[in-house]
Amino acid sequence: MHWYEKLNQYFPIEEMKSKDHMETLLKERSDIYHKDEGPHHVLMYVELENFVFIDYLFVSTESRGQGLGHKLLEKLKAKGKPIILEVEPVDYEDTDTEKRLRFYKREGFEHAQSIGYSRRSLATNEINTMEILYWSPGNESEEMIYEAMKKTYEMIHTYRDTHFYGQSYQPVDEVLTFEEDKNGQNVLEDV
Repeated sequence: MHWYEKLNQYFPIEEMKSKDHMETLLKERSDIYHKDEGPHHVLMYVELENFVFIDYLFVSTESRGQGLGHKLLEKLKAKGKPIILEVEPVDYEDTDTEKRLRFYKREGFEHAQSIGYSRRSLATNEINTMEILYWSPGNESEEMIYEAMKKTYEMIHTYRDTHFYGQSYQPVDEVLTFEEDKNGQNVLEDV
């Protein structure tokens, strides 16, 4: 099965970039946008000078629990940069969401509680809210993570969006918010 089909079957439509968008990023932004693919995994990530952003991480159902996700994250951690990703909030009707959060918690990720992320899906026209998780080797601040998310949104998520989708995503300042004293619930606390 093609790597894009694996991702498309696993991730919700509102989180998926189009195949053209991702292939164009791999071609035109090959300096920063990367694919690590094997028979049982697909890892799409962005590497910039001071952080790594995981766009998609898929491990096949039959390979889960065998340490493959851990090995993939260890390869990224070895770069010595903060690692950032977006994750769905826990949905108790979808047990994968809780398992995913538990996995990232075991891997040492933290919840960036001061960062809000909500954007309108161009596929469904519904508001999609995500949580930001990060792993930080140098105790980087959530403000640094926020700035990295803004850069990722502008360089990757909205890259040539009008060309691929016929319309633009919202501007970054409507999608991402930073509230230093936000007392939101830590999504990793109860998993």
